[in-house]
Amino acid sequence: MPRKSASPATEPADTEQAPSARSGVIAVTRALQVLEAFRIGERHVTLAELSRRTGLHNTTVLRLARTLALTGYMVQREEGEWRLGPAAGWLGARYQAGFDINNVVEPTLRELARSTRESASFYVREGDERACISRVEGPQSVRHHVRIGMRLPLDLGAPGRVILAFSGEPGRIYEAIRRCGFHLSMGERDAEVSSVAAPVFGLNWRLLGSMCISGPTSRLTKARLEAHAQTVIDAANRLSYALAGSASEDTPKVVSTWHP
Repeated sequence: MPRKSASPATEPADTEQAPSARSGVIAVTRALQVLEAFRIGERHVTLAELSRRTGLHNTTVLRLARTLALTGYMVQREEGEWRLGPAAGWLGARYQAGFDINNVVEPTLRELARSTRESASFYVREGDERACISRVEGPQSVRHHVRIGMRLPLDLGAPGRVILAFSGEPGRIYEAIRRCGFHLSMGERDAEVSSVAAPVFGLNWRLLGSMCISGPTSRLTKARLEAHAQTVIDAANRLSYALAGSASEDTPKVVSTWHP
């Protein structure tokens, strides 16, 4: 989601003339604004549209885009429009590699989707939101759709609630989640969607995110969610052990404490 920027009217006419420390911060912030102005699924954007979305003058956006193009973060098409460059893709790949997506996370999600016949996702916290960084679609023809990279509220839906709970969020609902080690939601974020989620831990047993299955409420009733809860917990535990190395004295007591 693009950061809120100053209006064009208050923007300095020439960033390079500002004090060195300030101009460095401004330049980096504005470059990130331009990169974040691209929306998921968008192939290319005009300079005028980038200017509108960021609130920066056309000349500033053009200068930033050309600088980013030098390092491969943006590419200008022959028609004049701009798209993200290969360096942006490599940056995303490095981010995902930090969670060992290909070797550990995705295979665990694939097995969870196979055993429950529902779509399985892995979410991490990004500020005040949760981001889906890996997902395997279930085999059902009617299913809940979420794009990789999509950001959703933390306080709506089972995956976000679990992340908040194991981040120490106070409140009765979060205390209950910490006690049982999972959370299920029905129509909390979307009236037609149900999900059940459990926490995933990494090195030194620090919270990494949450793993969940989700699907239409018409199929994932409360009884069905409760029946799948242990399967989700087991999958989250396996992923935690794989990412943390092994179980130890530091392993959170909530892991494997719930039984149907």
